[in-house]
Amino acid sequence: MNLEILKKLNSKSKPNFSEISEELDLSRTTIQNKLEKLFKNKVIKDYTININPNINPSLKYVFLEIKTNPNEPLLVEQLLEIPQLKVLDGIFGEFSLMALFIFKNSNDFNEVLNHIDSIMANSCFKKYQLIETIRVFKTNGITLNNFEINPNYELDDFDHLILQILQNEQGFKLISTYEMKQMMDKDISQSTIYNKVKKLEENGIILNYTINFCPKKIGFNGKFLVRIKPKDPSKYDEIAMNLAKRHEIINLFRIGEQYGLFATVRVKNIEDYSSFIRNLYQTEEIEDTYTNFVLDELKPYTNFIIY
Repeated sequence: MNLEILKKLNSKSKPNFSEISEELDLSRTTIQNKLEKLFKNKVIKDYTININPNINPSLKYVFLEIKTNPNEPLLVEQLLEIPQLKVLDGIFGEFSLMALFIFKNSNDFNEVLNHIDSIMANSCFKKYQLIETIRVFKTNGITLNNFEINPNYELDDFDHLILQILQNEQGFKLISTYEMKQMMDKDISQSTIYNKVKKLEENGIILNYTINFCPKKIGFNGKFLVRIKPKDPSKYDEIAMNLAKRHEIINLFRIGEQYGLFATVRVKNIEDYSSFIRNLYQTEEIEDTYTNFVLDELKPYTNFIIY
């Protein structure tokens, strides 16, 4: 039942607990008690939203691979202080860290890159490389091909502030427009905030409302980062669209490298991953893959659609 509650918290609009109560045939008090227990046991963390990367101007997703060692905890601490850092994983392979940054624009990217260069200048190996994404096909289990976005809706600073609050500042309880108003250093009404949020929903900017959770505590014990090389480079988009249908693939990106598709795969155990890879090759469209096993999720952002 706990899993069913978590699934209901992933929705296109702000979760309605009266509707969830009716659908699950549970009282609102029972649902709230279960959620409080899940929070206490660190199964769930905080409410959040997913933002469409194809907003105007579009968000810039960048991966950073870093070679480090356990004797450099300061490097990790410095990376974790960067606000644009969304995910940081300890991985097995040539590099030992994989970071995902999301930037508002190129200027934002360039400023942070200079800071990253300064951090890495003092690292042991000074070995790191950027992987820039060309296109996002899927994010946190959401296939973007299924979402229409208004290309004429250009975000302003107020929009970005609302999105930042909804994504990062909600905590365990869903935030109200009154609380959002209190966080803003602006003389603005609650109704204006409400109308802005509705526009962000209606124009395809906010993909969904959801809650961050600990995958291992609900049975998802494996996270893998997979780079995929198709046999026919002219079919990248077609292959990506088909891959995006796979529920094990949580995130899927087109990157400017020889292995031009980059996927985050979530499975319950290693046997499931073996089946996933075997099935991938059985399509006869894949020439090669390269996998990194995630050893440690140092900064997770996990609210994918539970399957």
